[in-house]
Amino acid sequence: MMLMKDALKVLDRHREDAIVVPTMMGWLGWTEQSTNLSLDIHEGGVMGKASSVGLGIAMACTDRKVIVIDGDGSLLMNLGALITISNKSPNNFYHFVLDNEIYAVTGGQPTPNSTGRSIRLMGSKAGYTRTFEFDQLEAFDAGIADVLDSVGPVLVNLKICQESNAEEIINRLQRNLKGMTESIPLLRKALNS
Repeated sequence: MMLMKDALKVLDRHREDAIVVPTMMGWLGWTEQSTNLSLDIHEGGVMGKASSVGLGIAMACTDRKVIVIDGDGSLLMNLGALITISNKSPNNFYHFVLDNEIYAVTGGQPTPNSTGRSIRLMGSKAGYTRTFEFDQLEAFDAGIADVLDSVGPVLVNLKICQESNAEEIINRLQRNLKGMTESIPLLRKALNS
């Protein structure tokens, strides 16, 4: 298993000029790791909707890669998005799922996939062009170039360690809300240049 922050650091090093749409725990972690907040669209509290938002952006901005950072619990709230994404088949869409098998933001309850259900297989069966799963940081670091060189839609399941400290999550939310409101004008400027 990987630490979320380490996996997100790897992703940030390879994102180039991709637009990133993080949600839930991914939003909290990404805000602390991103080196280009001007290209981030923070969907912090929209559990289950980041992939749909990312799909719309990918269809509108076909000249840029769009990376969605989803959680396993968040994805499970909107499984229909997998079929919609597959049907629309955006070649610039990269769906990263932080799979810790718990609802971390709401207190650490187990997610339905904690009983051995495969998110990677769900993406494959839904029709994503390629699917990957990484549970070791070294393998993810070695494989990220292949992931981002693939024609989308691509789903990447990242097996990460469980983090469910409510006080820490609240503190991170408070720190990151300011970053979320500041990123909107920066994103508009970046997309218009």
